[in-house]
Amino acid sequence: MKNVTLNVQGMSCGHCVNSVEKSVGALAGVEQVKVNLADGLVDVAFDDAQVSLAQIKETIDDQGYEVE
Repeated sequence: MKNVTLNVQGMSCGHCVNSVEKSVGALAGVEQVKVNLADGLVDVAFDDAQVSLAQIKETIDDQGYEVE
């Protein structure tokens, strides 16, 4: 299990939090997603044998947010 914290720009409300948590959480291999809206951070615990960091970042990008 890997843990990563991503800096995500463009999140501004509860809908943003739900959108990111739901879309990333739906990926196979993702165990936990926690968004810190105030700091613009997304913590993800995942199994890198099932999902890559690139896939997680792409999923966030697909929701309209920018991963730095």
